[in-house]
Amino acid sequence: MGAMATSVTVDPRLHDAVIFDLDGVVTDTASIHAAAWATMFNDFLDRRPATDGENHQPFTDDDYRHFVDGKPRYDGVTDFLASRAISLPRGAPSDRTEGTVCGLGNRKQELFLEKLRDGVPVFESTVVLLRRLAEAGVAAGVYSSSRNCEQILKDAGLGDLFTVRVDGVLADALGLAGKPDSAVLVEATHRLDAVPERTVVIEDAEAGVQAGRDGGFALVVGVDRTGHAEELRRHGADVVVPDLADVVVRTGDVRMSRLPNALDSYGQLIGVVHGRQPLVCLDFDGTLSEIVSDPHAATLVEGAAEALESLAAQCPVAILSGRDLADIRDRVGLPGIWYAGSHGFEVIGPDGSHHHNEAASAAVPVLERVAAELREELTGVPGALVEHKR
Repeated sequence: MGAMATSVTVDPRLHDAVIFDLDGVVTDTASIHAAAWATMFNDFLDRRPATDGENHQPFTDDDYRHFVDGKPRYDGVTDFLASRAISLPRGAPSDRTEGTVCGLGNRKQELFLEKLRDGVPVFESTVVLLRRLAEAGVAAGVYSSSRNCEQILKDAGLGDLFTVRVDGVLADALGLAGKPDSAVLVEATHRLDAVPERTVVIEDAEAGVQAGRDGGFALVVGVDRTGHAEELRRHGADVVVPDLADVVVRTGDVRMSRLPNALDSYGQLIGVVHGRQPLVCLDFDGTLSEIVSDPHAATLVEGAAEALESLAAQCPVAILSGRDLADIRDRVGLPGIWYAGSHGFEVIGPDGSHHHNEAASAAVPVLERVAAELREELTGVPGALVEHKR
């Protein structure tokens, strides 16, 4: 089993929303689901006559994780039975017989509700994280394949912590495919007025982290409470933590959308810089240059060179870029300004003085090897580009 991350950060500058799986992430109901599945399947397997080719070994924790966890109920039945070479007709949602997929799924639902009568356990670390997200202005939604989502949240006293809920009932009404398809996650994101590229998914199931990966979400956080971190990573988790107490929310920033327009606040700006020496820092890609698909094709936009020269005559100007120092100097090509390459790893001043991070220099050979290996591995992938940086 690989080592888990010590922490991961939700950054409001990068993330507008976080969507949580219900069972095993918000409420400790995954274990109740697993117990209900085990009881239902083992009863079924014990009573089913022996048939050549069929496997009637007891239902295991591995079966739960691989075949049913996070999936719509009837899909879970179908996938597990297929793994044991057992074929049953699907039947109707009203079935109560174990002779159909729907009948078995409905029996599991009855067992789950029976076990739920003892109460709904909640992960307090999740509640703490939800409150921190609210304070930081990050929207939160919950999703689940279960049709019990609304009742579970109500019983747990958590309904007011989520702006949006997408569950099995809504998924059926909208015709959304279940996990590992990402449709339910995408629907929850859209209802939060967010986009996957700026949304975090928090999941404990293999099917769920795969859905997050396939849906193009900004960050997929796997929660491993059972010692299967590597399996979550293999299915698509960007990072795996043992508990949501290890998820940090960045605070103290003011979003750009909440800052006053500089042109509308010119008088205030003059007052702030009066008697002081301002410093202007500028990025290159997307600021002084258009965003281009090939980084080697980036050039200064029209008028940028003249504006920089004029500005540099009034105050210090620095170009801070993720590009290598030599690369950014060649592309801007103006004297009298500061250049910072590799996000400040190395800096050169207007007088030619050179500064670099001594401690980070030890990483240069490692980065060179990694870049070379990546370039070799990705050579056959159309559209893949490895841009080596010092």
